[in-house]
Amino acid sequence: MLSIVTPAYNESENLPLLYRRLQDVLSSLNIEWEWIVVDDHSRDQTFEVIRQIAAQDSRVRGMRFARNFGSHTAILCGLENAKGDCAVVMAADLQDPPETIQPLMEKWKGGAQVVWAVRAHREEEVANTVGFARVYYFMMREMVGMKEMPSTGADFFLIDRQVIDVLSQFKESNASILALITWLGFRQESVIYDKRARQHGRSGWNLEKKLKLAIDSIASFTYLPIRLMSYMGFVIAMLGFVYTLLVIVNALIGKPTEGWSSLMVVVLVVGGMQMVMMGVLGEYVWRALDESRRRPRYWIEAMTLQKDRQ
Repeated sequence: MLSIVTPAYNESENLPLLYRRLQDVLSSLNIEWEWIVVDDHSRDQTFEVIRQIAAQDSRVRGMRFARNFGSHTAILCGLENAKGDCAVVMAADLQDPPETIQPLMEKWKGGAQVVWAVRAHREEEVANTVGFARVYYFMMREMVGMKEMPSTGADFFLIDRQVIDVLSQFKESNASILALITWLGFRQESVIYDKRARQHGRSGWNLEKKLKLAIDSIASFTYLPIRLMSYMGFVIAMLGFVYTLLVIVNALIGKPTEGWSSLMVVVLVVGGMQMVMMGVLGEYVWRALDESRRRPRYWIEAMTLQKDRQ
């Protein structure tokens, strides 16, 4: 049995199209399947569309968050409710073609437990989106050390039931699910596909969410920023010591440092770096506090029920 998990935010126009595409593709595979759609508290009629589809097809289930928790939390919710022997995670905007499910499953049947659909080409993507993606995946591969993560990115993937069960044991609130799956290990392979242009609507993946993902990914899997702060502090201390010797030598030879310019430069540079360091420490401390509260990662406002189905 195959579970398909789809996070959705303001995707009322795309979901019916995706459902028909999934029907066509999965009918040719001759397998049992289910489709779990998690509505991340959309502002349009997304959940009503899910209800209508679920009323016609018992293989479709829907859930609606009580507030917006983000796509990664929606994916985790869907995976925790998946019943399949494997699960495919794909977006609702039709940028990820359902036809790619077949090669993903072929890799899985061949023994792979994690199969990434790696983007070879991105249609109609703006330059800042592509640029941010490249920087993010470079940092994850080179700074965090996740060499297995695809260099061009992959948010469309298949994972085995064993990986789903292990992933469900992690209760972190601020981790990137893509980074977490990469970090888990298992047998990982990939297939190449072309990412299509969005059919309807606009992406809710704004700059604020992108920055949060980057910070969460780095803070959850490496202490490198704190280590760099230690190195930076040591270098600044050495420079301060050298500058002190220079001031003393100038005073002894009768050429004391004059004016406030050099002093203000030192104060502003060191003060700014200290503020940055405090901000980095604050990110780690906040995440430790957030995890210690043990709040639920999400709560569900509504679900499609059996009585909704005809």
